[in-house]
Amino acid sequence: MDSNDLPRLIYLGILLIAVGGWVFAETRQSLGKSLRMLMAWGLIFLGLIAGYGLWEDVRHDIAPRQTVLQDGSVIEVPRGRGGHYHMTINVQGTPVDFIVDTGATDVVLSLEDARAIGLDPDNLPFLGSAQTANGPVKTAFTTVEFMSIGPVRYDRVQVAVNGGDLNDSLLGMSFLSRFDIGISDGVLTLKP
Repeated sequence: MDSNDLPRLIYLGILLIAVGGWVFAETRQSLGKSLRMLMAWGLIFLGLIAGYGLWEDVRHDIAPRQTVLQDGSVIEVPRGRGGHYHMTINVQGTPVDFIVDTGATDVVLSLEDARAIGLDPDNLPFLGSAQTANGPVKTAFTTVEFMSIGPVRYDRVQVAVNGGDLNDSLLGMSFLSRFDIGISDGVLTLKP
């Protein structure tokens, strides 16, 4: 405590007494109601502080994230809500969220994600087709410069752009087959 702290504490004390006196004078007719409101706001404030303090403990349960070891030897992906595994992969310098789909043959980009990484779907030849749960869709095949997860990088990766309505891009077996895959206790493990 330095020499400036004592005057500050005295000033804050006087200010607190002045504000508290004003509140008491204004609410003396309904003091019980005011105390209940003050206690409610105090509890809300304490709840926010507790939530902030506990966030690191519950974050992994609420919003699980993938983990990539520094040397890239293991990538762990916790199962997300709905039972799916979600991965964020850097595609040509842009993070793209994928659903891991072992039933998909290829890496499939939605039109939105294709545009985000710099592809122009209007200039792609949609000559292929794929059978989806919503029926057949047209696809266009192209090659992206690279896809990376942490230090693990693969150059010149073939992807398909889905010409239909696709909410999420899919990470299919053409990419996943580059890894040893394991699933245990709700965690997908990929080893390059």
